Amino acid sequence: MYPHWSLDQVKMDHDAEGLHYGLFANGEMVSVVSLFISGRTAQFRKLATAVHHQGKGYGKVMMAHLAKVSREHGVTTLWCNARASAENFYLRLGFRRISELFYKDNIAFYKMDISLEPAAKQRFTIIPAIDVIGGKCVRLTQGDYAQKTVYNEHPLEVAKEFEDAGVTRLHLVDLDGAKAGAVVNWKVLEEIAGKTSLVVDFGGGIKKEADLKIVFESGAALATIGSIAVKDPQLFFSWLATYGADKIFLGADVKGEQLAVGGWLETTDTSIYDFLRANLDKGVKEVFCTDIAKDGLLQGPSTGLYKKIIEAVPGIRLTASGGVSNIADVHELEAAGLAGVIIGKAIYEGKISLDELKKML
Repeated sequence: MYPHWSLDQVKMDHDAEGLHYGLFANGEMVSVVSLFISGRTAQFRKLATAVHHQGKGYGKVMMAHLAKVSREHGVTTLWCNARASAENFYLRLGFRRISELFYKDNIAFYKMDISLEPAAKQRFTIIPAIDVIGGKCVRLTQGDYAQKTVYNEHPLEVAKEFEDAGVTRLHLVDLDGAKAGAVVNWKVLEEIAGKTSLVVDFGGGIKKEADLKIVFESGAALATIGSIAVKDPQLFFSWLATYGADKIFLGADVKGEQLAVGGWLETTDTSIYDFLRANLDKGVKEVFCTDIAKDGLLQGPSTGLYKKIIEAVPGIRLTASGGVSNIADVHELEAAGLAGVIIGKAIYEGKISLDELKKML
């Protein structure tokens, strides 16, 4: 596995104390690793796969075996000194970086670890939506600005009703901003954030740094980013680095399985799966997905699509958006493994009552 290294370079201190594994395919050893257990922690070293077998998933198989063996020995934390070039491989498996970059033998490394303790079940999050045009609470059908219904002249009143029902989150969308390409209804955000205790994510028209600053200065806990993450990923990644993934709620709007941007006015050739994998590799934590074909029609959510995404993009925390028509849909999404659901029209049309939602909060 290390053709250019001498035997002395491959040997490790305390080799005799370790557990050494080889993975074979068709009689050929394709991957190796050594595991050293010390109480509740374990380190693995020299994980390597033969060059002509790389990219076939053998590394993931080996890591799954190490996790299994470690748990059997009561280990709760598994760690390694990972080459910087392999950082994304470990991030996709759920590892986290716990050191600054360091060098050994002129090779860059990070210390990384992962908890092997069972994760506590994260609470399914109910997130009512308020869409704003001209300062009013509205809903569109399938993202069509010509199919607009005004539900309340005063979004703050709606937000307070949600708060009184025990809701803690709010999805606030500036539809004017999405169409104009710049934040417009920031005063609505400022009023709701200032006069309720709701944790507000705000999106629509965030195209440049100045927009992002306005959103956070107006009281948003998270900025909802969609189009820019598709059209200018490097700018989006710079925002991730500056503000942190905890401040970003990535929105992925789809027609079929392709991304749509610009307030749903433009469909791209980008696959939803490729897009989400690329963003999770960069540290994105929270994503919501809206199937435009379902939105505003009260015909049920795209549960099948969401299941495909969860299966295809391991580690994603995905929130559903669009199509929810009754409380049974909400239960279905929770059972399917979604992190939460954004609900709009079903509440405003009386298909789901706040009393029904209270039971799930």
